Amino acid sequence: MKRLAIFASGSGSNAEKIYDYFAAREDVEVSLIFTNNPQAGVIKRACNMQIPVVFFDKKTLYQTRKVLQILQNEGIDLVVLAGFMLLVPPFLVEAFPNRIINIHPALLPKYGGKGMYGQFVHEAVVNAKEKESGITIHYVNEHYDEGNVIFQASCVVDPTDTSVDLAAKIHALEHENYPRVIDEVLYKKR
Repeated sequence: MKRLAIFASGSGSNAEKIYDYFAAREDVEVSLIFTNNPQAGVIKRACNMQIPVVFFDKKTLYQTRKVLQILQNEGIDLVVLAGFMLLVPPFLVEAFPNRIINIHPALLPKYGGKGMYGQFVHEAVVNAKEKESGITIHYVNEHYDEGNVIFQASCVVDPTDTSVDLAAKIHALEHENYPRVIDEVLYKKR
């Protein structure tokens, strides 16, 4: 049994799609949801999916090994970031080499780095009058959005698209591709 832990700070739509993708499988389980945001929508989704939620704050993440200990004690095979807004500390990256992945709502290396997330990315893409955008799924290292790329998918940015329109296109790409790529990474097909 492969065990996943999902880290999320927001609504949790990707976490739910990942759960749905693996729900009927007996070889993969979404074991835990970690969040640093006590108001995050992912908490309600986790309750509905009957997945335990682990709460932590920045101090706990950066100054203790509690999160790492839970991951290790639970036998987590892959850590999946799904709208998680904090930088993963180096000791966690070291403990899970090429076993932490993230999804970014742009075609990296464009529109990545600190502060580039969610609507900020979509607004920057639209304001730059880009003709395409997309998603990047990548391994996590010690820097925001700089880990090796695993997969990218693109979509057209129409001249009339607003950041909200683009966000809808990006979410569709995320929901369609992230669970499948996670599956491939788990079984080393990528």
